Order: sequence, then C-alpha cells, then structure tokens
Amino acid sequence: MTTVLLVATLLCVLANASIAVADYARAGFVLQNSAEVHVPERALPYLATLKLAGAVGLVAGLVWEPWLGVAAGVGLTLFFLGAVGAHLRARVLHNIAFPGMYLLLAVAALAHLVDRATGA
Repeated sequence: MTTVLLVATLLCVLANASIAVADYARAGFVLQNSAEVHVPERALPYLATLKLAGAVGLVAGLVWEPWLGVAAGVGLTLFFLGAVGAHLRARVLHNIAFPGMYLLLAVAALAHLVDRATGA
C-alpha cells in the first residue's frame, strides 16, 4: 500500500504543478471552467500559487520534513473540497471528475505523508 500511496503522491505533485502552469498561462480550458463555476479570472494567479505551493510542500515532505508534506496535503485537500463544492454550487457536473480526481490524489498524498510523519 505504501508504494501505491507514494505513486499517488508523485502524481499529485505532477498534476498540481501542471495545472498551476495552465492557470498562470490562462489556458482556454481553465478560463472556460472558471467562468462556468463563477470564479473570477483575476483569482487564477492566486489559485495557481496555492496549487504550486501544495506541490512544493508535498515534495518537501517527501525529501525533507514529512510534517511539511502533511500541511501541504491538508491544504490541497481543503482546496479541492472547495473546488468540488464550487462545481456543485454552480451545478457544473459535466467535468466534476477533474476536481474530484485532484481531491482523491490530495487525500492519498495526505495519507502517505501522515504515515511517513508518524512512522506508522
């Protein structure tokens, strides 16, 4: 199970870093999705920074201090709970799988880093 959670953590890092770059670049699909769920375009750089900080925090948790990764995992989990909530509030369900998948990756990364931090 540890290997599966490590892979999920690495995928979480890659996914969040990639989507942060797309947010910073204001990719078309990002702008369209943001408009559908009523997120103002001016918020995108801030949201991208949160995603990128989460990815960096997960890496720091893997290579340096696991509790930093736990904090990043908590932050990403809360972030993507908010994203799923935004989709539900706006009734945009055709692509809710995307924030849902990011949420699952964040929860898996959190579980892995809690395991590392506690030595369980």
